[in-house]
Amino acid sequence: MTHKELVDIARLRAVLPVLDVLGPASLFYLGRDGFLPAHEGTGVEQLPIGDGGLAALLALTGEEEVGESGLEDISSPAFCLRRGDEVVAAAGYRSWPRSVAQLSVLVAPHHRGRRLARAVASAAVAHALDARLLPQWRARLYPSQRVAVALGFQELGAQLSVRLGDIPVDQDR
Repeated sequence: MTHKELVDIARLRAVLPVLDVLGPASLFYLGRDGFLPAHEGTGVEQLPIGDGGLAALLALTGEEEVGESGLEDISSPAFCLRRGDEVVAAAGYRSWPRSVAQLSVLVAPHHRGRRLARAVASAAVAHALDARLLPQWRARLYPSQRVAVALGFQELGAQLSVRLGDIPVDQDR
């Protein structure tokens, strides 16, 4: 199989008992020298993971988008922006093996397109770099990829996760 055939979900389903697919997604990485911090970062605050405002953002956004963002799984503080009392954007990261910081970003649907993702993500990236971690950004959707590139991330890989069902065993072998 070629690289393109490996990420062709229909082709995978034709030859394997695929139960679930996550991806394909692009993987972006950033070193300190390539970081382009956002200038819109004023007003970003750090919140503990269990903060009620953060929980309200997660509830407002919906299960699928929250899952895609990975924000529920962060191990860093949450870097947030508020409009009034409402948390409208948040970012953080989960520490992974080999000193990788897997970034997570989420913006309330009614506040998208205002560079809020860039502002909160910039704060989370700066925190990860200060902790001597390698920021990683997994992006399936173009708007997320655009934010990563705006912060200086470089696309260096791809990811496709497949959960398989039972594979029949050939009894003649």
